[in-house]
Amino acid sequence: MKKNFQTLTIVALGAVLVGCAAPKTGRDDATYYYSNKGAAAPVAKVEPPPPPPVQNGPAGVAKIVYFDFDRYNIRPGDRNVVEAHAGFMRNRPASRIVIEGHTDQRGGREYNLALGQRRADSVQRALTQLGVPAERIEAISWGVEKPASTETTEEGYQLNRRAEFSYR
Repeated sequence: MKKNFQTLTIVALGAVLVGCAAPKTGRDDATYYYSNKGAAAPVAKVEPPPPPPVQNGPAGVAKIVYFDFDRYNIRPGDRNVVEAHAGFMRNRPASRIVIEGHTDQRGGREYNLALGQRRADSVQRALTQLGVPAERIEAISWGVEKPASTETTEEGYQLNRRAEFSYR
């Protein structure tokens, strides 16, 4: 029994000495805190803010101007759409736009390409007359290549006779 007591005492004494032998290190030690009080804090990596989202035209305004059969003049009811886009572009000097002219499927391929171009040019001309620099506007024709409707009714044809605003 005496031998077990001596062994137990030696083990306990060794544990106490090991626990007290090494000084405490780390950030929660008061000595460490006061000795490093003037040191610079670690620098966190700062990410640049994301680029602002590209605005795709004025909010709440249509991006399509419709035309009558075999015509390329802007209808009075669609004039306010063009004016809203012109105001949007005047207030954003970096904005660029492509006007895409479309036609219904009646007529020949070459004729429809030319009519789609005249429709896109008509909208481009209106934008420049409203103060948008011409170099920020591109007018192209798709003719019948990208129909909005495949119906062969007057309602379907009307949906295809259009010029669309596409911001870049």
